[in-house]
Amino acid sequence: MLFMLLVSGAAGCIRQPEAEVPAVRQAPPAAEEEIAGEEQAEPEVPEDTEEPETEEEEVLQEPEIPQKELPKVKGIYITGPMAGHEGMADREQLAADTELNAMVIDIKNDEGIVTYKMSQPMVEELGAGLAYIQDLPELMGRLKGQELYLIARIVAFKDPLLAEKRPELCIRKRDGSVFRDKNGLPWVNPYEEEVWEYLAALGKEAAGAGFDEIQFDYIRFPTEISDEEADYGPKAQGKSKTDIITEFTAYVYEQLSPLGVQVSADVFGTVIDNEDDGALVGQDYGAMARHLDYICPMVYPSHYRDGVYGIEHPDLMPYETVAAALKASGEALDGIPEGEHRAIVRPWLQDFTAVWISHHQSYGGSQIRQQIQAVYDGGCEEWLLWNAKCSYTPEGLLSED
Repeated sequence: MLFMLLVSGAAGCIRQPEAEVPAVRQAPPAAEEEIAGEEQAEPEVPEDTEEPETEEEEVLQEPEIPQKELPKVKGIYITGPMAGHEGMADREQLAADTELNAMVIDIKNDEGIVTYKMSQPMVEELGAGLAYIQDLPELMGRLKGQELYLIARIVAFKDPLLAEKRPELCIRKRDGSVFRDKNGLPWVNPYEEEVWEYLAALGKEAAGAGFDEIQFDYIRFPTEISDEEADYGPKAQGKSKTDIITEFTAYVYEQLSPLGVQVSADVFGTVIDNEDDGALVGQDYGAMARHLDYICPMVYPSHYRDGVYGIEHPDLMPYETVAAALKASGEALDGIPEGEHRAIVRPWLQDFTAVWISHHQSYGGSQIRQQIQAVYDGGCEEWLLWNAKCSYTPEGLLSED
């Protein structure tokens, strides 16, 4: 999913492209009801005209609503097509049989497709809706019934559909042409506030649909264009890429947090301790952590360059690689003064075999367990597993018993 950053002495994190899942038909256009919960007006209370029985008026205290205790997340990634496919039953059974207690479900993927029927006007305007998930309320009810913590994944600035339909919002080169990545896809410009509003609106509707957390991915600039080549427009004057990504992070947190949902973001592992990589993509690890509930560095061993952290072949040493990355994470976040807001670190781990690199190994239960142990030994308590095909390894997970 993400491009590798090959910077000497720093860890790079990318993801595989989504795998194809059997096609699911789009929901019929006749379905008119909104999926997100609407705000309901408060019922009218009749005025009390009777005199009080005593001179002192009793003041009724509203009971405090207890804060929902959040689980220590142990989750897996689910694509939109898989969430609406019959194969979802196998993933649900895996969660029932093991320690898994959460799922990260695509709500807007890296093609710009919104995966269920939303009421947002811009989704309709763009033709972005493709109802892989034909009955979201049924899916949510089913998964909530299994006591799963549900995370809505929204891809932020890699949105070729929005960039093609609204070219005034895309990243351009200095010669005026549209920037396209190595796959020929345009990206939207993080400096454009209309893009921010669109992403926040999607997050709000997902929150209204019952998701516990909204997670933003591709919350960054593309790696394939330099500052010398790019023209981000007049709004970029006086603001660096890290400035604007941090501002966007704060914006969506302020928009969504009052709704009672948690807010998280995925980041390159390399930005943890390499300022050059952070400046390239606009991710300041410590600054972003001040405006999130969870920060999710992608620490897949296969995507670290040979020699990083003194590890000859990181894919062959999953425990050591994840441990080194999380040690760096802890040191980076120690710069946030005690008492100030600081995101919980919840890393993405590898549940796939990286056959495309020379020094790789087959990833099975042992390799997955080593990564998880490194998370715990590094002082973290939560983790997520990534597999583009949504095909996970039961042997790497503890049983429910």
